[in-house]
Amino acid sequence: MAVTQMGYNSIANSLKCPKCHHDMEKVTYEDITIDRCINCGGLWFDGDEADRLKRVPGSEVVDTGDPVKGRNYDSCADINCPHCGKVMEKSSDWKQVHIWYEICRDHGIFMDAGEFSDFKHETLFDWFRALIKGKRES
Repeated sequence: MAVTQMGYNSIANSLKCPKCHHDMEKVTYEDITIDRCINCGGLWFDGDEADRLKRVPGSEVVDTGDPVKGRNYDSCADINCPHCGKVMEKSSDWKQVHIWYEICRDHGIFMDAGEFSDFKHETLFDWFRALIKGKRES
């Protein structure tokens, strides 16, 4: 399935990246449209888009940013939601606690470049870690 990009310049009030403050472009895979930063490659997911996209085969192609560059943005503090401007919370995936992202409980989550690809590909180690913690459903 091809990834389609919708021109980010065509929308006057396009989202700005909460980390590097550059424009974000609309990227659609299957029927799910997310926002990707044109500079750092970070990804914005409205609502449950990250979980929905995780289940779509091949969807990691939307995460085109450099994971090394993405890790450089991990130290950014006080990240504001690109929709409402409130300070976002740092959170991690309970199955993959090494993946940290920012969340606005009202609007969505932001993952740095490379984090969605990692989030999508849960490893056997991640599965066992969750099983030991008792949070894994069979």
